Amino acid sequence: MRDAVSGLRVNAERFRNNFESLASVGATPGGGVHRPTFSQAHFQARQWFIEQAERAGLEARVDGAGNHSARLQCGLPGSRTLLLGSHLDSVPYGGRFDGALGVLCALEVLQTVKETGLSLAVDLEAVDLTDEEGTYGNFLGSRGLAGKLRAEDLENPSGGQEAFENALALAGLSRSGLLSAGRDPNSIAGYLEVHVEQGPRLAQAGADIGIVTDIVSTCRYRLKFIGRADHSGTTPMENRRDASQGASAFALAARETVLQTFKDCVVNVGNMRFEPGAFNVVPAAVHVSLEFRSLDRQQLQRLERSLFRQAREQAERFQLALQVERLKATAPTPMSSEVQQVIKEAAELLGLRSLSLPSGAGHDAQSFADLCPTGMLFVPSVGGYSHSSQEFTRWHDCVNGANVLLHATLKMSGVMRAVL
Repeated sequence: MRDAVSGLRVNAERFRNNFESLASVGATPGGGVHRPTFSQAHFQARQWFIEQAERAGLEARVDGAGNHSARLQCGLPGSRTLLLGSHLDSVPYGGRFDGALGVLCALEVLQTVKETGLSLAVDLEAVDLTDEEGTYGNFLGSRGLAGKLRAEDLENPSGGQEAFENALALAGLSRSGLLSAGRDPNSIAGYLEVHVEQGPRLAQAGADIGIVTDIVSTCRYRLKFIGRADHSGTTPMENRRDASQGASAFALAARETVLQTFKDCVVNVGNMRFEPGAFNVVPAAVHVSLEFRSLDRQQLQRLERSLFRQAREQAERFQLALQVERLKATAPTPMSSEVQQVIKEAAELLGLRSLSLPSGAGHDAQSFADLCPTGMLFVPSVGGYSHSSQEFTRWHDCVNGANVLLHATLKMSGVMRAVL
């Protein structure tokens, strides 16, 4: 029996067919997908997932947070549930692999276990979690399922209240449903997620599988540099209070600060919005979207102080006012050491080389890390591309990820008493 289980593999042909079928939903000319949360393409992708689950003889479910799942009862009555999954939403004009690969790996594992007739110590559930990418609020689905959403979390959604309310109505969801979607933590046996690395480290190291040790801490702010609107042709350069100069100087200073002093951190100015935004008007204000990340909480706090010192200095330099609004802050999230070991053993069983590494991106796994044994595994990203249509992972690496997830799932069901 042990040899038979050790030799078990996913159905690679079915897995590939499912991947190609899903990738056609919301496909873009550049080879990516455009499936922002609650867009028509996102609804179609989720409906496709439910149809595949039902066709496979799995129990399909949708909860109050809009999470779509396929469930396989393979444990004794009353068994806890091991969650496997990721997300089907995408960033605007993103890649085919981000999120979707994890959901398809999970679905394939359930189908494989069902076909072999294995009885496990837990039930299995493949889950597509709502709005991981943050169209309205990062990790809405996973935080909802984990019982971590609060009413105040829904007060300032990305894109604005009206757009959020309209999207909820289209999805058949409600605020009360989001807030009441939490499950009993005692019913959750663990959470496992497969994801593309979204960076070049695995490929550079020649590794097949990445074992995630920690998920990075992220801070997001909106800064507003405020000057004065004037005629761009008649106002002398030395007399201008040009908000664009302060905002641009800050963006350059932020980059140099991280490169010189905080080399283990990253900073990003993802958007600048100019007011009034005309050719012939000196900008009166510039809204700056600022994000910075670190695996070390204290270092993150030092970086925060340094960045805002730079922002104040550049505002004063160009005679501007400065407003700062904090949008989001997450703490560094360690993955379970026991689950990391399980993933390593699964990779070894399959003859795959693994590498332990932190995640520089946020993932749904961080919503579950303090509730249950939680782990993530990465597969290599060619060229490190992600959040673009150039995102690509070789198919044999995708199959490797699915097979490692399969054997990690089987090992979790066998070692659950030790882990928990």
